[in-house]
Amino acid sequence: MANRKLELAPTGEDQVMTKEFHQTELAIKTATTGFYSGFNRIVAIGSKILIGALILWAAFFPEHAMAMLNGLRGLVSAHFSYWYMYTMVLFSVTCMGLALWPTTGKLRLGKADERPEFSRFSWISMLFGAGIGIGMLTYSTAEPLFHFANNPDVIRGSVDALSAETVRSAYKWSFMHWGLWAWGVYALTGLALGYFSYSRGLPLTIRSALVPLFGKRLSGPFGHLIDIVAVVATLLGVAVTIGFGISQFSSGVHSIFQAGWIINADGSPTTSAMILFLVIIMGASTLSALSGVGRGIKWLSNLNMGLTIFLLAFFMIFGASAFAFKAFFFGIWDYLIGLPIMATRVWSDTGTETGKALSSWQADWTIFYWAWWIAFAPFVGLFFARVSRGRSIREYIFGTMVIPSVMGFVWFAAIGGTALNLELTGVAQNAILDADLSSQLYATLNVMLSSGLATAMSVVIVILLLTYLVTSADSAILVINTIASAGKTTENASKHILVWGGVLTTMIAVLLLAGGLDAVKAAMIIGALPFSLVIVLMCISLIKTLLWDERGQSKKVVVDQLR
Repeated sequence: MANRKLELAPTGEDQVMTKEFHQTELAIKTATTGFYSGFNRIVAIGSKILIGALILWAAFFPEHAMAMLNGLRGLVSAHFSYWYMYTMVLFSVTCMGLALWPTTGKLRLGKADERPEFSRFSWISMLFGAGIGIGMLTYSTAEPLFHFANNPDVIRGSVDALSAETVRSAYKWSFMHWGLWAWGVYALTGLALGYFSYSRGLPLTIRSALVPLFGKRLSGPFGHLIDIVAVVATLLGVAVTIGFGISQFSSGVHSIFQAGWIINADGSPTTSAMILFLVIIMGASTLSALSGVGRGIKWLSNLNMGLTIFLLAFFMIFGASAFAFKAFFFGIWDYLIGLPIMATRVWSDTGTETGKALSSWQADWTIFYWAWWIAFAPFVGLFFARVSRGRSIREYIFGTMVIPSVMGFVWFAAIGGTALNLELTGVAQNAILDADLSSQLYATLNVMLSSGLATAMSVVIVILLLTYLVTSADSAILVINTIASAGKTTENASKHILVWGGVLTTMIAVLLLAGGLDAVKAAMIIGALPFSLVIVLMCISLIKTLLWDERGQSKKVVVDQLR
């Protein structure tokens, strides 16, 4: 009998689904001549119009802009808390599920035989540096100290503020904000972008991750709108990160040189100092972006990872090592045990003093953080995708969620633990607790060390901050150009790098003048909301596609076995 091939004929529904799920082309019109040659004019110009309007509004009507931003921030916190809380759960649970599922976990971001471009050390360094490295420097000391004085357990009377019993509670909430959920939103965004770009051949831009849901409609105005929302969210998310970094950088320079013009009477950095340092650092960032990912960003990422390890080693050796050890392990235990409740409980203002305090605390901390990570996600996610080609989904999720979370926990335990121990033992005598948020790390060094050694370590921290700031800003500029150029990763758009560097610098400076960091934070929380919907759609699209791929693989196995 002649050999016959047994094939399963697709049904009509399967034929339509196959066409949708295996679409490997998405026509995104780009200009062929002029200043915007190689770029989609609608996305590039539309983004600049929106950001330009924000800049002009804040520059010419600062009081009105500040009042309006704060009012809108209050509305978002009051009416979208459930949305932010549960979407963050969705993102992280999806990532972990895809990594643990045998079929999806072994898939690669790229061809089956493709291997990664960067070594693991450089890869992890870039992931951490472009993620929340700047925030770690500010909040590794500040957040455990704040929650040591006030957190939901203190508000409900479970523990006493500023007591030894509050330490575990302080770390539980700190790890909640900087752990798996923070990195999960980045990981999901990068995974969707990387999979559809490298495994399906679609452009490396935000709209590509929604092709299974909307198909070729994304080639037109709807797709342009999605990319514009991503660019605006990126700019606002990066603005908050750079704002915090510049604030701590200014405090560090003051700690080294004791220059009075840098610090206000209350210990916070002056606006003029922050703007001066902003211009200097953004200039360096733009130069780094011009050199590309493989040179400037990679070199700076390796440098800041080396300095990070040095700083952590210093605190582990000379800080409160035993205290930090307990804080690390008890903190992780309490965090993992309490995560299901902490991640899903939403407090509302019930009219009681306790209800109002809990709702206010959650809006100021958890909701703010979730909005921050979401706004930062298009930048970090696309950057993650760019540097993760060739890695399996399982390795990718482990590298973008678990490793950075553990690194962050070590950082919080070693540095924040030292500060807490100095306060608990009475050595600091509130010198750290009473310091401005941007100065608490330097205050910890001043209590620990002699003036000469404290100054030397402050220099190390300022250099580390500089590398984190430059890495984050130049990566953001490259990502914005990638989105605006329909996913092209060529780095020959020098004039556009310069323009976006100038736009980002101007926006941060104007918002700082209008209302300081509060204005930057308010604008970011508002801007994050529309992009949170985009990430939810990306999540649905990715799950739908991977399930389809698994179904197709199962059919292929059946056919092969019956031949």
